[in-house]
Amino acid sequence: MSAVIILGIDPGTAITGYGIVVYEGNHYHVVSYGVLNSSKTEAPASRLNKIYEGINSLIDTHRPDAMAIEELFFNKNAKTVIQVGQARGVALLAAQRRHLSIFEYTPLQVKQAVVGYGRAEKQQVQFMVKAILNLQEIPRPDDAADALAIAICHGHFASSGYYTRIKEM
Repeated sequence: MSAVIILGIDPGTAITGYGIVVYEGNHYHVVSYGVLNSSKTEAPASRLNKIYEGINSLIDTHRPDAMAIEELFFNKNAKTVIQVGQARGVALLAAQRRHLSIFEYTPLQVKQAVVGYGRAEKQQVQFMVKAILNLQEIPRPDDAADALAIAICHGHFASSGYYTRIKEM
């Protein structure tokens, strides 16, 4: 398998985490990670535009081969789910408009791929992200570590031939 550049996205309206890794021969190399921030005082459309433009900039700068994004799961706060869904939507739009292959993974799949246990605690996932990427410390903030975990998950599943690709619209 030749080198693949993977953009991992942990969507959120206030904070969208991103992680970019190169996966080659069962080894990972971190390229970049961080977050795209917006303020609660900004209009919702402006916040979503920041996410969209930020992801476009990441794609233009790093030229990933694929984007892996966390699948939505419903929690008790419907407003939060809707907001995260909107952030996820603009991330998908950015990747689609740049002709990236897009893959989605559930939180359980991410934990399984990174830790080996689908019910792992957040701290276990963060520790394994640090170990797999040979980093000096756990990536911060948590959203960036989560995005790196999603990118690692895609590398694991894609190399085994199993992945969930979002259907073409």
